[in-house]
Amino acid sequence: MNDWENPRITGINCAPARTILLPFDCKEAALNGTRAASPYCKSLNGVWKFQYHRSPLQVTDDFYKTLPCQTDADEIQVPGHWQISGYGHPHYTNVQYPFPVCPPFIPSENPTGCYARTFRLDDSWSGRRIFIRFEGVDSAFYLWINGEKVGMSKGSRLPVEFDITSLVSPGENTIALQVMQWSDGSYLEDQDTWWLSGIFRDVYLAAMPEVDIADVFVKAGLDENYHDGVLDISSEIKNYTGTTAEFKLIYSLLNSCGNEIFNSEESVSVEKSKTLNSIFDISNPSKWSAETPNLYTLVLTLENSSGKIVEIKSVRIGFRTVKVAGGKMLVNGKAVMMKGVNRHDVHLKTGRTVSMEAMLKDIILMKQHNINAVRTSHYPNRPEFYGLCDEYGLYMIAENDLENHGLGYETEVINDDPDWEGAFLNRMQRMVEAYKNHPSIIIWSLGNELKFGPHQRKMIEWTRKRDNTRLIHFDRDLEVECVDMISRMYMSPEECIKAVEDTGGKYPLILCEYAHAMGNGPGVFKEYWDLFYKHENMQGGFVWDWIDQGLLAKKPDGTEFIAYGGDYGDEPNDAQFLINGLVFPDRTPSPGLTEYKQVLRPAAVEPVDMEKGIVKITNRYDFVSLSHISGAWNVIRNGKIIADGSLPALDIPAGESREFTIPIKEIEFSTGEYFLNFSFILNRDFPWAKAGHKTGHDQLTLPFGKIAAKSMPAKKYPALVTKDNKADIRVCGEEFEMVFCKISGTITGWTSNGTPMLKTGPKLNFWRAPIDNDRFYTYWRDNRLNCLAHRTGEVTCESSPDMAKITIESRIGAPSKLPGFNCKYIYTVTPDGKLALEVSGVLEGEFPHLPRIGLRMELPSDMYNVSWYGHGPGECYADSIQANPVGLYSTTVGEMFTPYVFPQENGNRQDVRWAAFGDNRDRKLFITGEPLFHFSAHYYTQEDIETARHQCELVKKDFISLHLDHKQCGLGSGSCGPSTFEQYRINERKFAFKLEFSCADYL
Repeated sequence: MNDWENPRITGINCAPARTILLPFDCKEAALNGTRAASPYCKSLNGVWKFQYHRSPLQVTDDFYKTLPCQTDADEIQVPGHWQISGYGHPHYTNVQYPFPVCPPFIPSENPTGCYARTFRLDDSWSGRRIFIRFEGVDSAFYLWINGEKVGMSKGSRLPVEFDITSLVSPGENTIALQVMQWSDGSYLEDQDTWWLSGIFRDVYLAAMPEVDIADVFVKAGLDENYHDGVLDISSEIKNYTGTTAEFKLIYSLLNSCGNEIFNSEESVSVEKSKTLNSIFDISNPSKWSAETPNLYTLVLTLENSSGKIVEIKSVRIGFRTVKVAGGKMLVNGKAVMMKGVNRHDVHLKTGRTVSMEAMLKDIILMKQHNINAVRTSHYPNRPEFYGLCDEYGLYMIAENDLENHGLGYETEVINDDPDWEGAFLNRMQRMVEAYKNHPSIIIWSLGNELKFGPHQRKMIEWTRKRDNTRLIHFDRDLEVECVDMISRMYMSPEECIKAVEDTGGKYPLILCEYAHAMGNGPGVFKEYWDLFYKHENMQGGFVWDWIDQGLLAKKPDGTEFIAYGGDYGDEPNDAQFLINGLVFPDRTPSPGLTEYKQVLRPAAVEPVDMEKGIVKITNRYDFVSLSHISGAWNVIRNGKIIADGSLPALDIPAGESREFTIPIKEIEFSTGEYFLNFSFILNRDFPWAKAGHKTGHDQLTLPFGKIAAKSMPAKKYPALVTKDNKADIRVCGEEFEMVFCKISGTITGWTSNGTPMLKTGPKLNFWRAPIDNDRFYTYWRDNRLNCLAHRTGEVTCESSPDMAKITIESRIGAPSKLPGFNCKYIYTVTPDGKLALEVSGVLEGEFPHLPRIGLRMELPSDMYNVSWYGHGPGECYADSIQANPVGLYSTTVGEMFTPYVFPQENGNRQDVRWAAFGDNRDRKLFITGEPLFHFSAHYYTQEDIETARHQCELVKKDFISLHLDHKQCGLGSGSCGPSTFEQYRINERKFAFKLEFSCADYL
């Protein structure tokens, strides 16, 4: 049996898993803690020689000798993926495996990459133990040093070390790897991401002294009153000299300012290996939480019996405790809300090889958008990411490199097979050992989406014994038999309530996945967070997911585009199902992230007595006051500010509320629509944002004034001239002409002062370019809502010098379907050029709830300047509107388009009072609605958007496609989760709405 098809082999000659701490010669360098600061760390990143084969059988027996000195060999960048470098191709699947399922066997055509390079060691490393560490190699590999076979390893996203001391020497050395794309380990790595291979994370050498602080586990907890710290240090000392020796281990704890607050030392006699366990009390340390990421540095100095420093190592720690009590998860004694996201390691240009810059950008964006938690879905992320979470303040669910979703949740294959138990346990042990000192990790996760069974029980048993300071999560322990929380995926709000009730409130509910952020959406944030804040056992969740996992690719003509499953000829595939992030592939925030930020805002305003201007502001932090946030208010009338001011200092403690009175009694109210707006900003700098950064806002309706009736222009206009022809009706005024087509039932011409105002329309529309979350898309399509035909019925015209009234009856139905809409358009034209339109309809027969009810029309392409009074400035829908308050806004048609990787309905502006379209001259088309309307405008039709699979396939039209909607279905989370909630669906059998169009600005 091949090693790479034997699940009992998890590695050969691998060093024991540990947290690798680099050695330093001085305390200053140890406090820096980076690899670059250590003289005993050597990176092997860079250009390697490379061979690509279809199978391991094609690899020559002595490649590890010949490849390092082969002058004409291909070259490849490490870290990186060979598919990104042009060898083979990326492959995406969500659940299904990309190869025939026959565990532990994988295809004989198993692409294999052979890597080799040379490296030099100088004499300063002589007499030291040399380890090589691989932070990530996909999926299994053999290692040779100087022509000698060292060993092998599996577990793609987990670090592994080898002791190569006996195989290297000062001067030039060679290293070679044989990396197999598939192995039995691939059955455990079916994790809803690109299948990409190679040495994709850092490779480096570390030189340890012959007597070494080999590993340290620091449990920095708090006492039962959460006041003083308890420093529990377990230090493993290894002696490779072969003789017993006496040493002194010195502990020094420094705060963030570099001041020593604790010092202690212990003597130790070491023969081969010894573990020192020491517990110290630390008086009232600064506590670590996501809101207060206070870090300390523990410096460990090893001295020999002569007082000479053998080595200095350091580890950053944070004092905090995590436990479940009273059915709640407590951090430092307080129930915390997990305002989280799931995160993949991914970059559009480099796949799962991510740079420090990309990780830091993720962290900063999360903090700027009020996110406080990350789940490392569904495998350990790059090691440096954990340190960034420690430093910037993010709670972590650290997830194991384990998922076999493609086997289903009930299969006993692998999941109950004793041959695989070691592989499961090995992966858990390696993760825990590697990341056990990070305070940001408050929960260990066994893995994702596989059957719960005996292997998980073994993993839990070992983990609890090794680390009693953290909670344990596994989404498939549905009965909460072994884990510490209810954490199922995509539970509806009703299911959340039932789950807590069924368990008697003994466990916190934390949704490891909810709110599927695929494409346009999700539209469920408000409902979930209203639920979470209402029920104390519900402590938030993690949106799926953080980033669209698209890869930058090129078409044959050189056109760049974002690729997803199937774009590389990869079969089978799950298409765009990995394009489901809150940020686009280039890490630009999506409208969904903007909405999430607002729902998670730390300062929330509620009305108390609006006639007196009394409001309540609640601090939604768990630990800190709002003193670092400043608030301002203003009152707007019809979108324009008429009064403003600043709020007093917001020294509201965490979780508490305080009432404030806004001096609205001093404001003179008249006709108009009034809102009271609040805006909150940082009043000092943070590592993740400067002072002035906006943390959130609120808008409350004021019960004053009323909507003023629109005044008519005083100018007198000549009488209308109306001509009722066989095929059309023409209405002419002094400055305009309108043509109504009796065949299409639409306006086919409208000019003002000889200039076109409209190309065609309006026409009723019940369809939208489907969004990824449109779970009912197939249902809608089966009822052929996408290809409704319009039959124009009776057209009548009533005219006088002061008015022309055109009534058009229409039957709208689908081919070969009886159900349909009986509709009526009533146009009223007046001499001033105003066009009033009343639209009504009745649904006959059975239809599912509708995508939309509205009108579509076409405007000249140069009328691209857009302004409106309604929700904005960004894209918003009925169930995704919190981030967009009512106001006056302006933009262009091009800027209204949201470039979702997979084109779909986008760019809607909700609850609009009026909108205007104009060119760069004096031409404008004004639109008002009764009741409020929604609109979007693009250079593409909904058919263009629906047909295109990528943004680069959209070709701009020579007109603007304008949608004026009475209603549009909400967004929901139906691509993987609850579909649109009932209150945001369109279920009525009858509808009626009014619009008015004008070329004159008298609003």
